Amino acid sequence: MDPKITIHKKELLSDNWYTLNKIIFDYERQDGSVQRQEREAYDRGNGSTILLYNRAKKTVVLTRQFRMPTFLNGNPSGMLIETCAGLLEKDNAEDCIRKETEEETGYKINKVQKVFEAYMSPGSVTEILYFFVAEYEAHMKVTDGGGTDEEEDIQVIEIPFTRALEQIASGEIKDGKTIMLLQYAQIHQLLD
Repeated sequence: MDPKITIHKKELLSDNWYTLNKIIFDYERQDGSVQRQEREAYDRGNGSTILLYNRAKKTVVLTRQFRMPTFLNGNPSGMLIETCAGLLEKDNAEDCIRKETEEETGYKINKVQKVFEAYMSPGSVTEILYFFVAEYEAHMKVTDGGGTDEEEDIQVIEIPFTRALEQIASGEIKDGKTIMLLQYAQIHQLLD
């Protein structure tokens, strides 16, 4: 049985980059009692991410860029190795990831495969992320990548798949979406 939720108040706390709201609501517990709760929810929209892989070379394409929240939480350089990703904005998930792939990595891909979707931080963020995989080949490289936004400073990394898996174990790769897609590739033997 799903709980009954009654929202009493939604207060905008910030509308600087995206929106942060404080929600006051009643939550019906499993035992039937009702509890008043307050939560903050950050809404930045939904996103998509992709793992590019080359079966013949047994390589993957990842990105490396500065992420302030990781810096604030103990990552000395603030740099994070990640799969290519972007916010949907007005696009559907597939169109978004094709566009982001070309902007960030320089590869123009046509065929993508959606593998799953997930809430990445459901305790505080509304975003659902759509996960994709796609094969790439050298002839698909149309630009250097690196992003088109003046605030983006993205490094494109092509590495052996086995090295990427080692980087999860060593802690060099700490990004959740990247770990999930690399493990998906391993489980489904995409590079075998």
